[in-house]
Amino acid sequence: MKEVFFLKINLPQTYFSKLLRAVVEFDMIADGDKILIGISGGKDSIFLAYALAILRERLHKSFTLGALTINPMFPDKPLDTERIRAFLDGLAIPYDVVDVDIAGAIEAQQDKSPCFTCAFFRRGAMNRYANEHGYNKIAYAHHNDDAVETFLMSLFWSGQLTTFTPVTYLDRTKLTVIRPLVYFRESETREAVKYHGFVPVPSPCPHDGHTTRQDAKELIARLEGEVPDLYDHLAAAMRKGAVGELWPTALTRKEMRETYFRYMGNRLS
Repeated sequence: MKEVFFLKINLPQTYFSKLLRAVVEFDMIADGDKILIGISGGKDSIFLAYALAILRERLHKSFTLGALTINPMFPDKPLDTERIRAFLDGLAIPYDVVDVDIAGAIEAQQDKSPCFTCAFFRRGAMNRYANEHGYNKIAYAHHNDDAVETFLMSLFWSGQLTTFTPVTYLDRTKLTVIRPLVYFRESETREAVKYHGFVPVPSPCPHDGHTTRQDAKELIARLEGEVPDLYDHLAAAMRKGAVGELWPTALTRKEMRETYFRYMGNRLS
């Protein structure tokens, strides 16, 4: 028998305030928006769908919602999309599933990070679906921990100070990505099951728990034992206003040539 949720949606004021702060501060939703929610079935994306359903009721805005799951087709761990569908039916959010052979792509591109390959194909499939079905925005369930971990990962693994932004306009696809959960800690999205009642669908990814992001997550947790305010400091450092004195951009040999001659004159090797 099909399991169907008919939900009386509600959130505690502290949660609603964080949600509203993100939407208002970064001006995420406009009248007439058609928003596609990326749904994996995990705790974060399920909470995002629930939260946006609440905003649809409470905001003085007229917008519509839809949801899409990209099924990565990992053969050993099929994704329980029917349970997701029943939950979203209870929220009156239209739902679709698109199969994308991400498992095969990862196998074929073993020289690349499986997370990079997965994210690349997921984003491409989401963007195509959004354009084909008339959506102008895509909502992802990235929370504050995701942003802080990305910030740390970019510094440690690429030597850059960067992270994803709450609102991102994609020039090539003319879509806008919004992240309404950016002020939620991961612990809060985990606790949110008390309000929406949906037990998250286990991740089908065979690499789950063995990723660079997991390494960053564990590193932050370990260092917080020695630096209690570490997380808050990292979160504050993501803001543009936090940038202090940094070295200038490295010059090329060509750019240094004139200065070099002033220092060395004719004493060239």
